Amino acid sequence: MRWVTLIIAALLVLVQADLWFGKGNLPYVMSLRKTLAIEREENTSVRERNTRTAAEVADLRDGLEMVEEKARSELGMIKRNEILVQVSASRP
Repeated sequence: MRWVTLIIAALLVLVQADLWFGKGNLPYVMSLRKTLAIEREENTSVRERNTRTAAEVADLRDGLEMVEEKARSELGMIKRNEILVQVSASRP
């Protein structure tokens, strides 16, 4: 009976050793979980950016107002009979 107990205890030690020092040990799994959490946060921010970009693309396809706004803000374009006035901050 004593040998059976020792064999079971040795097998238990082997299982625990594999759990702590083996291929899929607990510290490795914990580091993978941290990495997964970081990746999920990054994916969330990228999804939000993609949603904003998709909305902007839909606006560009559907209406000319967005195209006009982009042309005015990014390219400095003006309509006919408009006067462009640039105001610069004065330096003391």
